[in-house]
Amino acid sequence: MNLSHLSKTTTRSAKRIGRGFGSGKGGHTVGRGQKGQKTRGTIPVWFEGGQLPLIRRTPFIKGKRRFNSLKGATIIITLNTLNKFESGQTVDSISAVSVLKLHQARVDKRGLKIVATGKLTKALKISLPTTAAAARAITTAGGSVVSV
Repeated sequence: MNLSHLSKTTTRSAKRIGRGFGSGKGGHTVGRGQKGQKTRGTIPVWFEGGQLPLIRRTPFIKGKRRFNSLKGATIIITLNTLNKFESGQTVDSISAVSVLKLHQARVDKRGLKIVATGKLTKALKISLPTTAAAARAITTAGGSVVSV
């Protein structure tokens, strides 16, 4: 047995700053340096030395859906365009990209939605978000809507 191979049994507690000279960080300046703004109190993280902060330089974007503009508008598919599919075919985002010649990256970013514009003549299985009127039109044409 060797003393250097023994496991550590004690841990040193953290220095308590500003609690007297015996604490290791006590007494006059307690680790804050000599003079200046940071020695006298706390300043906010976003403080930029007195210039107009970034949060006030940028304009306000108001409203509940203020980040939707970054996402882009949802791609709308009408009932007329659904007539391009084969009868009985399942319509999802993958088949919509191939049949309707859409960009896959744009569909992934923005999403698809079916709206009730026009008339559907084929029975299709829809697994995309639809409006209530579009879902009624699809079921009356003999198709089915799977809730997404």
